[in-house]
Amino acid sequence: MTIVLAVAAHPDDEVLGCGGTLARHAAEGDDVHVLILAEGAAARGASGNAEIEALGDAAIAAAEALGVHPPRLLGLPDNRLDSLDLLDVVRMVEEIVADVSPGVVYTHHQGDLNVDHQIAFRAALTACRPQPPSPVRNIYTFETPSSTEWAPPDASDAFVPRRFVDISATLERKMAALACYETEMRPFPHARSIEAVEALARWRGATVGVPAAEAFDVVRQRVVG
Repeated sequence: MTIVLAVAAHPDDEVLGCGGTLARHAAEGDDVHVLILAEGAAARGASGNAEIEALGDAAIAAAEALGVHPPRLLGLPDNRLDSLDLLDVVRMVEEIVADVSPGVVYTHHQGDLNVDHQIAFRAALTACRPQPPSPVRNIYTFETPSSTEWAPPDASDAFVPRRFVDISATLERKMAALACYETEMRPFPHARSIEAVEALARWRGATVGVPAAEAFDVVRQRVVG
């Protein structure tokens, strides 16, 4: 059994980026955990805590749809993670890594447009640095529709997938989890629409000859024993 941890900036990022893969891990008997750093609503002008709480409830429902553990919600300020000391964010992620002891970690691509995604990547990578006896063997970064493809086309930071996970059997679970985030989805042809997310999964699958896939870049992959 592999212990898996997804480190996401906002509620819905974990499903958009690697929901099908997390569901596949769970279906194969792996122990799957989700950490969500920011509350995900305040930057849109949410008034009071009702919308933030509703988004947290959606994250819990999405985790259930994927078949993974309920998410750990840190509730940090939305789209303002760069206003916090990076060390403080790293220490929060380190606590979860120490508690969960994952062998595989999924997180955001470092070149995403969204600043919270960039901070999530840096915090996860720092928290999972390979100092003995770190349990983390593999770190993969995912693409997040409406952030990864909207970043400037800088070749040094472009998302170039080197790993594809067949999610043909779990695409339905991914889409069911996205349905829990109804308030976060947008009408087609927005990149964060149900139709566009499914189209991306189909295209990533066609890239490697399967009905549906999720694409990842490889930060670190350690072959053991």
